[in-house]
Amino acid sequence: MLGSLFFAAGAALQWIQYTDGENYVAAVRKSWVWWQSGGIEIGLGQQIDGLSVMVLLLVAFISTLVQIYSLEYLKGDRRYTHFFASLTLFSAGMLVMVLAENMVQLILGWEIMGLCSFMLIGHWWEEKANSRASLKAFFTVRTGDIGLLVGTAIVGLSAQKWINANGLQDQYSGFSIEGICRWALAGDSQYKSVLTWGAVALFIACIGKSGQFPLHTWLPDAMAGPTPVSSLLHSSTMVVAGVFLVARLYPVFFEGLRILDTNVNLIAVIGGITIIVAALLAFVQTDIKKVLAYSTVSQLGYMMMGLGVGAWTPAVFHIWTHAFFKCCLFLCAGSIAHSGSHHSFDMKKDMGGLWRKMPVTFATWTISSMALAGVPFFAGWYSKDEIIDIAGGNQYWVFFAIGLAGAFLTTAYMTRATYLTFFGKARGAAAGIHEEDHSDAHAPAPAAHGAADAHDVHDAHDAHDSHAGPHESPWLIKGPLVILATLAIVAGLINAPAFKIFKFEEWVEPKAMPVSLTGETIHEGSARGITVGAFGLRTSSEGESESEPVPAEGDGHSPTEGESGAEEHSEGEEHSAGYPGSAIEEGHLTGDCGTPGFVPAAGTTCYAPGVIHHEFKWVKALPAFLLVVLGFIISSAVCVTLYGKKRRPLAGLTERNIIARGLYKFLWNRYYLDALYEGVIVRGIAHPLARAMYWLNQNVFDGIVNGAGRSGRKVGEITYKYVDQGLVDSAVNGSGAAARGTGTALRPTQSGKVSQYGALLFAAAALAALILVLVNS
Repeated sequence: MLGSLFFAAGAALQWIQYTDGENYVAAVRKSWVWWQSGGIEIGLGQQIDGLSVMVLLLVAFISTLVQIYSLEYLKGDRRYTHFFASLTLFSAGMLVMVLAENMVQLILGWEIMGLCSFMLIGHWWEEKANSRASLKAFFTVRTGDIGLLVGTAIVGLSAQKWINANGLQDQYSGFSIEGICRWALAGDSQYKSVLTWGAVALFIACIGKSGQFPLHTWLPDAMAGPTPVSSLLHSSTMVVAGVFLVARLYPVFFEGLRILDTNVNLIAVIGGITIIVAALLAFVQTDIKKVLAYSTVSQLGYMMMGLGVGAWTPAVFHIWTHAFFKCCLFLCAGSIAHSGSHHSFDMKKDMGGLWRKMPVTFATWTISSMALAGVPFFAGWYSKDEIIDIAGGNQYWVFFAIGLAGAFLTTAYMTRATYLTFFGKARGAAAGIHEEDHSDAHAPAPAAHGAADAHDVHDAHDAHDSHAGPHESPWLIKGPLVILATLAIVAGLINAPAFKIFKFEEWVEPKAMPVSLTGETIHEGSARGITVGAFGLRTSSEGESESEPVPAEGDGHSPTEGESGAEEHSEGEEHSAGYPGSAIEEGHLTGDCGTPGFVPAAGTTCYAPGVIHHEFKWVKALPAFLLVVLGFIISSAVCVTLYGKKRRPLAGLTERNIIARGLYKFLWNRYYLDALYEGVIVRGIAHPLARAMYWLNQNVFDGIVNGAGRSGRKVGEITYKYVDQGLVDSAVNGSGAAARGTGTALRPTQSGKVSQYGALLFAAAALAALILVLVNS
């Protein structure tokens, strides 16, 4: 992974230089034809732009730290080398997907991750719970992957047809990502329903991969794998793959998933539901890793919601910031289990009072938790709060309220997890009381293996004396925690609207050159008769248009050529490009951008679909901050009252109060979705279908096969009896008998007597002479 990190860093530096001061930045595309038939072409290549470079660097960096961490954490594991091979291939699959130039390559990387996640989640497959978790993850994600294959076929073939009709074969293929985006942006009415169905199919795959409601049920069970796997899977690889696909094919999803041609997008609806659904489930978890798992699901909901409300850049930026603090939190959980709780992840049973004994782990956990909660000036605040701000600025008030509620819930459940882990009275393993049968099923017992490969259960995680009591972890574990916690503070500063810093926006946000209808580049702000580029278009701010520009709804702000981040975003400016408030009067933003003759305001960004920005104001950041503070206060008070005091008035509330009991039971059973899937889909559909297929196999397919076998045997018997025995063998035996009879008849002539031979010779000569006389007479 060090090599990948080195090359990723080099690519990032080159991209920064490439985009510096440039108004137009095209993706660097290179491909080679791999397969071609009937006008359909599939190539091999890569597409480098701000999005791919960002994720490339992120994956390589996080993977390197996780592997360093794993050197100590997995020391002594029976499948040590197998683990690192699978983990490296897992990261490689994400890199393949990120660099993919076309959908076929993207599917390849997508499926490599799916396979490796199956191997890594079931790394300790000897425990039935672990093997079941890996199978559940595999089949749930495979359900979504059906949509990926179907959606790719729909959009790829349709895009190829459009490309051929418009003579763009030399520039794009139908399955190329940029070609698909061009097709989606064309707004061709004959492809409207096709675009919708293709987007729906692809989005099903994104829902499954990124653990969005209702296919989120596999993600918490994936905690059965080693903690480094959970950290990598939940921070920067597999679970963000769905978000990455939405961001990569943004025109397809934004245009195809608009509900009833309104400005409400299905992406935002699913993301908003997921935020609340997952956050509530985190409150009833006792496993610290499952708290973080549901937290990941909730944060992925923020990313999806941001993409659905036009906050493309903040949503992608949240991938960046979230990776650091979420990876740190998972690795902190591993550090606690490794050195503080005797390999248990049960907060209520085996933790408590660890902040004094594990100060570095506690400090890094606290910093990352504050970043996750969106505390101002921590990394998560810069990205998550901008998503909430844009949702409100674009008049998506329901999603704005969901974002605020999510901020409150996030702070509350992370405060609960922090209190149970680090404060209060030490319990169980944290107090030096070790039970061999604790709740952590992540390390298989030796009894599950033969004596030849069995080793102490604790050696599956470490090679030191786990019974020495809670203590700080070694530096191979602490080092990555410190690095990640530092980034949980500073990583957000590359795009900090509060400080007029917009570097991430400059480097990652897609840009495209406005061109005239004749294909000529427009310069000096002349933007009449524009067509849409690969993803959108950006106008120059150097002078006004030659004709009066169409005013945006507010004064736009966006990076422009040669300007610094502070100059790019003038005070008090907002850019909404007539979206969504003016969409009814002026038409949908994408329609405007793609319509010949539309002139965007000079100095503004007009993306297709619209990527929106609003000017940062401290007063707009206040509601989220107040809810974060309120969540901390309420959760702290409840935790102290419920877990800290000897007289606990809230103790047993879920038993005494019927409403509280019902709500707790509802959440504890995870909305009964697992039971629903198990009872309806698995037992109600899959099992009867399996039995029907088994009967069909036994009685139809096997009958056909067995019948063919019996028929073949009968034909063989007939052939043997009548053809082989009756005909072939008779002919062979008859020829032998004839030869034997002839030999017997001629045997008397070979007596060995010379006188007899002479008489025969004389008789033969006489016979010949007689024949000659008769013939000539």
